[in-house]
Amino acid sequence: MRHFFEELKDFPKKGDWVLLILATVVAGFGCVVIASATNAPKFEGNLRYILIQILAILLGICMYALVSSIDLEILSEHRMAMVAFNTVLLLMLIPFGTDNNTGNRSWLDFPLLPINIQPAEICKITYIIIMASVMSSHQNRISGIPSIAHMVLHLGLLVGLNMVLSRDAGVSLIFVFIFIGMAFAGGVSLWWFALAIGAIAAAIPVVWPLLGTYQRERILVLIDPTFDEQGIGARFHSKINLQSLTGGGLTGQGLFNGNRTQAGNLFAQHTDYIFSSIGEELGFLGCLLVMIMEIAIIARCIWVGTRCPDYMRRLVCFGAASALMFQVMINTGMCIGVMPVIGLTLPLISYGGSSVVTIYAMLGLVSGAYARPQSLSHERYIQPYR
Repeated sequence: MRHFFEELKDFPKKGDWVLLILATVVAGFGCVVIASATNAPKFEGNLRYILIQILAILLGICMYALVSSIDLEILSEHRMAMVAFNTVLLLMLIPFGTDNNTGNRSWLDFPLLPINIQPAEICKITYIIIMASVMSSHQNRISGIPSIAHMVLHLGLLVGLNMVLSRDAGVSLIFVFIFIGMAFAGGVSLWWFALAIGAIAAAIPVVWPLLGTYQRERILVLIDPTFDEQGIGARFHSKINLQSLTGGGLTGQGLFNGNRTQAGNLFAQHTDYIFSSIGEELGFLGCLLVMIMEIAIIARCIWVGTRCPDYMRRLVCFGAASALMFQVMINTGMCIGVMPVIGLTLPLISYGGSSVVTIYAMLGLVSGAYARPQSLSHERYIQPYR
């Protein structure tokens, strides 16, 4: 504990301020576009949304500093405790779960809290550490069957629990993409990836009938142009949001002036589809600015990872980059109609307190790797010479 407080005291000197500034600039921009997206009459005032988002940013900055000051070696030593924590957190969806008007029972609604909490968002952070710890323990034979089995076991446990308890395929896919990114960066043989692709292809005929009707419709919208051609069913929201995204032209219609945004005609215009709102009001240049800012954060995570000589710390950085990359890719892909609608927010831009706080905490892991790129475990076990 003394070591933690010493590191927290040194955070202003050792933490990654470039990453923190990038994240805060993006989050600040998010507050501006959220204010515009929630200005529509159906939201009955946007002050509540802005205040919650600002409070989430401030709490996120605190979490960034706290997580950055924790030695990853200590967290790695308590891997099973984190597995138990994830399990208990997801099981709390049984008594306290709510769908938050999304159809997925993904949020915890505690009576004494003013906001709902999405436990899977928190599990992203612990899962990155668990994966890095598992892969580090198998570092010398990372492509061996025991190594892959150990990694897949943790992924299957988390994804299985989340799917059974929340039915949220979107967040579950984030765990899969983190797994893929970290496995690739950790040196797992490409033959395993080829085998996985083959297994997925073979499983499609078996899995397809097991999907819900709405899940099949969301996929058919992408691959079958004749499905719901009129756009009055499964394609309706995607059609309207794509029209708004492209309706802003080069420079947009202006903040607080988007035709559909200000009328409140867009689906989830302040959360999942905020990119469409940005396209309508700020145009192509506004969307380009968002992509540049998001890519800058991802690139910073990768850069910190490449400079870490320690295997586990490097994997943590690539895990954070993978999570962000997947969310940006899926969210923007949903808006332009090339990805299925699976309900993922645009990192640090979309409205959502738990999402913002957990992303800051996840970036805090990267900052910790930046501050301590090599293992310091010997300092805790070796008595210094007196």
